[in-house]
Amino acid sequence: MEWSLVFIFNSVLLGVGLAMDAFSVSLANGLHDSQMKAGRMNGIAGVFAGFQFAMPLIGWLCVHTIVRYFRAFERAVPWIALLLLAFIGGKMLLEGIRGGGTEASAGLGIGLLLMQGVATSIDALSVGFTIAGYGWGMAFAACLIIAAVTYALCMAGLILGKKCGTKLSGRAQILGGVILIVIGVEIFIRGVF
Repeated sequence: MEWSLVFIFNSVLLGVGLAMDAFSVSLANGLHDSQMKAGRMNGIAGVFAGFQFAMPLIGWLCVHTIVRYFRAFERAVPWIALLLLAFIGGKMLLEGIRGGGTEASAGLGIGLLLMQGVATSIDALSVGFTIAGYGWGMAFAACLIIAAVTYALCMAGLILGKKCGTKLSGRAQILGGVILIVIGVEIFIRGVF
């Protein structure tokens, strides 16, 4: 493929498709913490965008170097995503049921945020196969476009989640946890079947 509007359009569409899980998790994070400040929102969206940038690029590198090993790892991707999101979602669900809504912002530490980033972007590794025909510069540009789309969608998810979280008050954590578990199951089903 060569540099063109079609390349940009394809990269944007790829970004939208890959960012849907991150958008949903951002929505859950916004539900979890309806008092989230703009700086924290930028940080969360930035982490998701960073992972969505890195994973396809790592996949592209794997295609061009160690494809055999990557194919073996690819079968584990749905399992890893399911386990990570079920763990995070289950924790939020339990906190919501127990009434732990007072420490909303403490619930999403850097460790959990990184786990969410990995869980929602691990399937993007396989995009490396999709962009394998690109040269280094085009692969890098495609990953930047994917990251920008992810950032924008995650910010939208956080804003929407905050607004709904304020209205849902105590049930927001439960809803956020259920959303994460459902996303994990969806990634698992899509990856296995």
